[in-house]
Amino acid sequence: MSAPARRATEGQRRGRRSREQMYKDIYPLRVLGMGLGLWVTCSVLVQIGELARFGWLSFLTMVVWPHLAYLHARYSRDPYRAEIRNLLVDSAITGLWIGLMHYNLLPSVVLAVITTHDKFSTGIKRLWLYSLPGMVGAALLVTLLLRPQPVWESSLPVIIATLPVIALHSLAVGYASYRLIRTVARQNLELKELRQRDAQTGLYARAHWQEQAQAVLEGARRSDRPAWLLMIDIDHFKPINDVHGHTVGDEAIRAVGAAIAESVREGDCAGRYGGDEFAVVCADTDEAQAQAIAQRIRERIAALRLAGLPELRLTGSIGMAHAARQHITLRDWLNAADSALYRAKHEGRNQVASTAPLPHPA
Repeated sequence: MSAPARRATEGQRRGRRSREQMYKDIYPLRVLGMGLGLWVTCSVLVQIGELARFGWLSFLTMVVWPHLAYLHARYSRDPYRAEIRNLLVDSAITGLWIGLMHYNLLPSVVLAVITTHDKFSTGIKRLWLYSLPGMVGAALLVTLLLRPQPVWESSLPVIIATLPVIALHSLAVGYASYRLIRTVARQNLELKELRQRDAQTGLYARAHWQEQAQAVLEGARRSDRPAWLLMIDIDHFKPINDVHGHTVGDEAIRAVGAAIAESVREGDCAGRYGGDEFAVVCADTDEAQAQAIAQRIRERIAALRLAGLPELRLTGSIGMAHAARQHITLRDWLNAADSALYRAKHEGRNQVASTAPLPHPA
């Protein structure tokens, strides 16, 4: 499997693992958020004179519940769905306390908004919408049973208890946004590399390779700095497919691609041009260096042995062309390398042929 394909598979595994481990990520946030909610609810209960009556419930819902939710998800057959149920219960608890706090405006709005925002943060489609009936229903149920007298104004202790919730939640949202941006940026780079790479060989795909080769050609024509293009073709590839099957042919292509990748330098651009044809562009490279790279590729191809068919001998023919001002387009340069490749095949294959460097016009 090529490196880009491996990275794509690893990304899928990370996604599944992230779903299964969601409850672990939410657990510390729930403990912190509801721990702060304990002070908010208790401060309101003190203001309205109901601490003795409902203080135990505040402790149960704000301190005990986060740990019960964690255990519920951990020991569930489907931790992901169990955590979704936990998130819905969170909203119902918020609705319960909106009623028990006599609709005290500041803490009620803050807790409702934060709880709903947390549903958006999970990225689960419409979870925020599904959570609203539980929140509203719990608030209405408390209202019907206890008929609390609304207390719109918040005392100073209530305001002080609510401020840390607002501040910490804002910091948490900012940090989560930062992580999301970093994750998206990393995934965009991975997707870009996947588009640039040939999935079978791990070399550059044709379109990206052509972009790089065009840039090298233009740079060579502007600056007179030497550059070489190598076209590589697997000898007798069609008979390999016909006799041994396409599976062996695919294995041969992968092996040759790996041999080319191991033979080129860090600054060289190696790509799969199509079928059993490969191409390497070498910037800032003189003829001796290009010959050495080509011979190294040829020798490594000749040394290849396929695991399932060790008796099969692979060879490759290579054509080299120097970048010259007469090469107006990339097609001109490719045609020159193709001509050299044709000569290498015509003269017996498993060899390197080169076009003589064209003199620059005065």
